[in-house]
Amino acid sequence: MIEPFTTQPIRYVDPDGTPTQALPEKYTPELLRDLHAQMLRAREFDRKLITLLRQGRSTFYAQASGMEATQIGLARSLRAGHDWVWPYYRDHVLGMALGIPVFELLSQYLGTNSDTSRGRQMPHHFASKRFNFASVSSSIASQVPPAAGTAIAQKYLGTDEITVCTFGDGATSEGDWHAGVNMAAVNKAPCLFVCENNQWAISMHSRDQMASENVAIKARAYGIPGFYVDGNDIIAVMEVCTHAAEWVRAGHGAALVECLTYRVGSHSNADADAEKFYRTRDEVNEWLGRDPIARVEALLERLGHPVTPEERTGIIEATHREVDEAVLKAEATGEPDWRIMFEDVYSDLPDHLREQEAFLRAEQTGGAQ
Repeated sequence: MIEPFTTQPIRYVDPDGTPTQALPEKYTPELLRDLHAQMLRAREFDRKLITLLRQGRSTFYAQASGMEATQIGLARSLRAGHDWVWPYYRDHVLGMALGIPVFELLSQYLGTNSDTSRGRQMPHHFASKRFNFASVSSSIASQVPPAAGTAIAQKYLGTDEITVCTFGDGATSEGDWHAGVNMAAVNKAPCLFVCENNQWAISMHSRDQMASENVAIKARAYGIPGFYVDGNDIIAVMEVCTHAAEWVRAGHGAALVECLTYRVGSHSNADADAEKFYRTRDEVNEWLGRDPIARVEALLERLGHPVTPEERTGIIEATHREVDEAVLKAEATGEPDWRIMFEDVYSDLPDHLREQEAFLRAEQTGGAQ
């Protein structure tokens, strides 16, 4: 039984790969290897994009290394392209796991003409209409009220869709978070709130920003269930998020899941030296010992189906090729045309924007009209 408000995170596999209970039958070696490959692909994607950043081909990136089990496990509990997602700015792994192509992510990251957002967002702030994946926003907790509104609309329309809203632990200290969760709870809207608690809101540890023992317990204040799960145990994340998603889908109202995980990298490229300024190398090393990828590898080893060095290398090399090819393809489309800044907002362009458009056209043509 999966119960809300446990005092310890729900876990199926210990960090050393030892199952803590009988695993559901669906977790065959084949499924576990697939999950492992997805997580390793996500880890290498991070490394490749940091390289692109250092080459000056983009200006912003927020790593998800260490949080792969949380995001991929959540994706496996949803109906991709059917349910709606209001993400936070570290959710590219979630997007990839739902099926958003790497080419689309990189087109947005690089701001090329193939960007579905048409170069109008800052880097690493993607969206996907095809996958009902709302645009990433850097404003903390700003996605929570719109997610509640989306779920309320789904309830009134009588769909079997649900809305998933993700956020970090820092968002739960924002007023928007409390307003949005309360709104969804009062209306019994089909909204699954998922806290990816990586324990650091930039340089502020969770223990210094909230007095509650965890995030999940905050659900009590809104009359909804709160589930507390080991976010580095992909089996636990899949089981708990699937349970919560189907509970929400059945019409019971909103639910909250807290996935306790850890970001092993910096908050973003603007976070110059995390270990020097606000956390210790010992702390990082401790959490590296709970690495979600290594945990699945250890489990497969115990089950007699180890991941060989050749298989691991193959996944890494395939990911590098995939990213390199997508980068070249995206850059080949060129930069977005300047004219698009006047499109998609007004059906009839106001006079002051017509004047600005004419001015820019003259600039581009050297004065010729």
